[in-house]
Amino acid sequence: QVQLVESGGGSVQAGGSLRLSCAASGSIASINTMGWYRQAPDKQRELVALITSGGRTTYTDSVKGRFTISRDNAKNTVYLQMNSLKPEDTAVYYCNGGSFLSVVRAQGGSWGQGTQVTVSS
Repeated sequence: QVQLVESGGGSVQAGGSLRLSCAASGSIASINTMGWYRQAPDKQRELVALITSGGRTTYTDSVKGRFTISRDNAKNTVYLQMNSLKPEDTAVYYCNGGSFLSVVRAQGGSWGQGTQVTVSS
């Protein structure tokens, strides 16, 4: 099973930007859909963005126009470019992958430790 490691989080002020990376231990070319999720304290994990093998992307409404998901199969890495960050974006961010339905249902493979994003006002 491919292991995923998230990185790139940090502390920024509102309006700032961060680029998260999700590095896989093996090839992601055969993984149909990759997704980025986040979980804020005392809240359920939510799907933020996904990208299919064909490059189709979907975003949750709260990040549309601000976040961009991309995948580089040659580097076995998925990225999440986050611009115009808001305090409500503060959360631990995770990535995962699998079939389209498994990603939507957050039922992909094993979860990594995530990367913390903190946005101050």
